[in-house]
Amino acid sequence: MSSYHTVKDGTRIFYKDWGHGQPVVFAHGWPLSSDAWDPQMLFMGQHGYRVIAHDRRSHGRSTQTWDGNTMDTYADDLASLIEALDLKEVILVGHSTGGGEIAHYIGRHGSKRVAKAVLVGAVPPQMVVSATNPGGLPMSVFDGIRAGVAADRSQFYQDLTTPFFGANRDGHKVSQGMRDAFWLQGMQGGHKGQYDCIREFSEVDYTQDLKKIDVPTLVVHGDDDQIVPIDASGRLSAKIVANATLKVYPGAPHGLTVTHADQFNQDLLAFARA
Repeated sequence: MSSYHTVKDGTRIFYKDWGHGQPVVFAHGWPLSSDAWDPQMLFMGQHGYRVIAHDRRSHGRSTQTWDGNTMDTYADDLASLIEALDLKEVILVGHSTGGGEIAHYIGRHGSKRVAKAVLVGAVPPQMVVSATNPGGLPMSVFDGIRAGVAADRSQFYQDLTTPFFGANRDGHKVSQGMRDAFWLQGMQGGHKGQYDCIREFSEVDYTQDLKKIDVPTLVVHGDDDQIVPIDASGRLSAKIVANATLKVYPGAPHGLTVTHADQFNQDLLAFARA
């Protein structure tokens, strides 16, 4: 049910491989691991799908590498795993940074093994403000994340659970368990790799990758996402991807795969079956 795949530079990528049927491959957000997808993997596995999720290099149980913590390498690691398992007709699902990873995978490796794609609270097309992305966030936001991770990443990850799950909103139902799971996954990963990854989810421009997505795509985003604001991400991505459907969750936070797991699971299953 779990194993390691060694890629060309010797990095060992941890992955889970559960169930049987059409493969659904999940790419997690920062600074988490494949465990972030447990609610979806259990549900989809129980509904007749083979579910696979990996820990990005320097995250979770994968090798903590000093070099190579770039989106190019993340996409190549994913391609290596998909090819090693000889997966076909894959449904790719990416949350947050993982959305950038699956978009970049298609941009670099094509969609010959891909049937559908799902972007959930995903960072594309680009998070930081730039000449081509005037609606992005200022670099000072990401410099602040870097400073927090460098100084005391344990406390930073604990504090991050509040906006991530929307625990600062009236009527929230965020449990201590949700917060603890986030913190634990974050602390499992490598400090250097997680620090490097901040650049990859904030500064990389995925516009050209989105334009290369030529399979049916579901874009899911909460309109109260305090981490990846919807207007400069989900709404734009849905316009750029040729065959995309945008589904907005009113009041949902960035971590909607946990806080709105039942709703998202049903939407994911319906999209997979369509």
